[in-house]
Amino acid sequence: MSDVALLSSLSAQELAAAYRDRKLSPVEVTQAVIAQVERWEPHLQATWLFRPEAALEQARASEARWLRGDARGPLDGVPATIKENIATRGDPMPAGTAAVDLKPAAADAPPAARLKEAGAVIVSKTTMPDYGMLSSGLSSFHTLARNPWDLSLTPGGSSAGAAAATAAGYGPLHLGTDIGGSLRLPASWCGIFTLKPSLGRVPIDPPYMGRAAGPMTRAVGDAALLMQVLSKPDARDSMNLPPQDIAWAGFDVAPDHLRGLRFGLLLDAGCGLAVEPEIQAAVEQAARLLEKAGAVIEPMRPFMSQAMLDGMDHFWRMRSLVDMKSLRADQRSKVLPYIREWAESAAEFSGEHVFRGFSQFHATRVAAVSACARFDYVISPVSPNMPAAAEAPSPTNDPLRPLEHIGFTVPFNMSEQPAASVNCGYSAAGLPIGLQIAGQRFDDLGVLRVSRAFEQIREPQRPWPSPPGR
Repeated sequence: MSDVALLSSLSAQELAAAYRDRKLSPVEVTQAVIAQVERWEPHLQATWLFRPEAALEQARASEARWLRGDARGPLDGVPATIKENIATRGDPMPAGTAAVDLKPAAADAPPAARLKEAGAVIVSKTTMPDYGMLSSGLSSFHTLARNPWDLSLTPGGSSAGAAAATAAGYGPLHLGTDIGGSLRLPASWCGIFTLKPSLGRVPIDPPYMGRAAGPMTRAVGDAALLMQVLSKPDARDSMNLPPQDIAWAGFDVAPDHLRGLRFGLLLDAGCGLAVEPEIQAAVEQAARLLEKAGAVIEPMRPFMSQAMLDGMDHFWRMRSLVDMKSLRADQRSKVLPYIREWAESAAEFSGEHVFRGFSQFHATRVAAVSACARFDYVISPVSPNMPAAAEAPSPTNDPLRPLEHIGFTVPFNMSEQPAASVNCGYSAAGLPIGLQIAGQRFDDLGVLRVSRAFEQIREPQRPWPSPPGR
């Protein structure tokens, strides 16, 4: 491994220790990350507003703080990226679409503000599809993002660039968002770790039903470190949970932490695409490893239905149609055709139809909470399918069947439960496969602990991908 790849792949925990002991400087680490980005970006297209000089200026300021013993904490000088729909002051937010008039954001959104306050080095923002409504990197504004494990495939979405950047080693810390699986799906397909927190655990602006911001990292420890910062309160989020003193540093448990915990094993989402055999086999093997470590595994019956999934889909179509009607004609013409066709299909929906669709959000919430009540945690596939072609907007490539792959992820957005994706195996083609670990509402630390215990008992992980030609 080259010095560039080595430095850019160090964890946030390792960097903080090295900065403290003056064995590394934030400047040399940032230089290595910049070099890694420059090696990968012609192939991945994961970044937007990549600003090496601005990152180096931040790194020099961090280096000075460490040298005078005035560091802001363990994230000071650690390279990070931010998904482009998380506002950063002075930067426009295209939301992945060419239909938006670009205007500078007036202020940092809460997750970005917390990173900056902690002294993290913001290397770049990362790409997403139009309006964040696709599980792919296809965008009418950004160049098509790709999966570092196989450049012909999608990294997933909507946190497409963030997942690709994490897997490719663009530093240790990355921020994404999730309203139906947009953290966990790309995490699964890129082999990284993510936590979709309980609703309101990480303040976000604007808040919305089911919407969460969360860490995307290569390891559980860095996500826990990032949660220490992200979970600080912010009054701009009307859904922000009351401040709570959570011992995020207590994530690091031994595998015997699993002993006696009750896990529900969900292998059928009850809707959408059937689970591919390789994915089911990987999740079943993960369940066996948990059981061997002392956990109690019980099969679960599906609690979602196609009516629930379709109802949420139809409401989102109408919401998007209303949004598109507010655009000028020249703007509407720039929206990705797949998204436009999906939204316009709601034009004939009646008020009663949309109301019944909206009611499925609550039905999903009730069903998820009830199904999970007798378990400490629930494990399942993240996605029923392996990643689609990079150019495909969705796994079905059908705007009238757009959400057939989110049956395992979306219920936990609506039930407000924390849910993680952690790599649990590989396909015959060498592609990573994610295991979803969902906990009871507010048990974000518990999900991190179980994820950390699983991280120690899972089968050996394969090396991270390298840029082509290296």
